[in-house]
Amino acid sequence: MSMAAPAPAWIVAGPPGAGKSTVAGILLASLVPVPALLDKDTMYGAFVSAVLAGAGRPDGEREGPWYDEHVKVHEYAGLTSTAREIRSHGCPVLLSGPFTGQIHDADRWRSWVADLGGGTVHLIWVRSDAETLRHRLAARGSGRDAGKLADFERFSASMRLGVPPAVPHTAIDNRLASPESLDAQVTRLLRRQSGNAG
Repeated sequence: MSMAAPAPAWIVAGPPGAGKSTVAGILLASLVPVPALLDKDTMYGAFVSAVLAGAGRPDGEREGPWYDEHVKVHEYAGLTSTAREIRSHGCPVLLSGPFTGQIHDADRWRSWVADLGGGTVHLIWVRSDAETLRHRLAARGSGRDAGKLADFERFSASMRLGVPPAVPHTAIDNRLASPESLDAQVTRLLRRQSGNAG
């Protein structure tokens, strides 16, 4: 039986290579109850490869107008519907993905929160910069990053690096030059959330 008020949702957003998975892992190890993790690449990575192959597109094409229209819109719709259903039964969720359009447009954010089921939705923005992204994308050596690295200037511009979200959020600085560890930043975030809840 679904609950009247949905369980909390945590959104870990930021460009590919920013360190979302690391931040999500720290949160999952700290939050009680532990949210269900919905990672875009884990849920849809293999399916997206099959769609690209079937359409005759390169496997590294994970950005751009064609991808946004034919693939990303369905990835995000699936993530959103799954999160809404899980939350309606009392289990918190943590979504990990870029979510660039949603976090930089207040109207789209409000609409997305409603689609997620409303209630409490925490946005965690993983801050990065061009130097950090190029370094980490190259280091992880994933084929899905080939298109991003091949046209890195266009990709980094589309990620709106350095532009904070247009909606309430907590920033986690994961740039190479960040003076503070991720653990320390997440610990402070959770203390602040606990204080607000009290």
